[in-house]
Amino acid sequence: MDNFKIIYRILKNLEKAMELEEFDKNSISAESLGIPFPLWCRIMKMIVDSGYVTGVDVRNTFDCNYPKATLVRPEITLKGLEYLNENAIMKKIANFFKGIKESVPGL
Repeated sequence: MDNFKIIYRILKNLEKAMELEEFDKNSISAESLGIPFPLWCRIMKMIVDSGYVTGVDVRNTFDCNYPKATLVRPEITLKGLEYLNENAIMKKIANFFKGIKESVPGL
């Protein structure tokens, strides 16, 4: 799976969780996303470092070659919501131009 799709799914799940009293952390786990744990940890580190998510503990340890991520109380940030919004707009624009290309011969 494309890493950007994984990031989008994580952020989308966290956005939906804003309406819930309790969030099921398993909904954004490596297992539920169908990805290896080291990849999940690296992606979680990226979205935390980018400011898209809070409530994730990321630590570098001596016992492995990747950062370890632990979900404490994950929440999407305003910056994460903006990322989702921009991504959705770009997808609409791409689909619009794809439709034009398909309908106009010779493009």
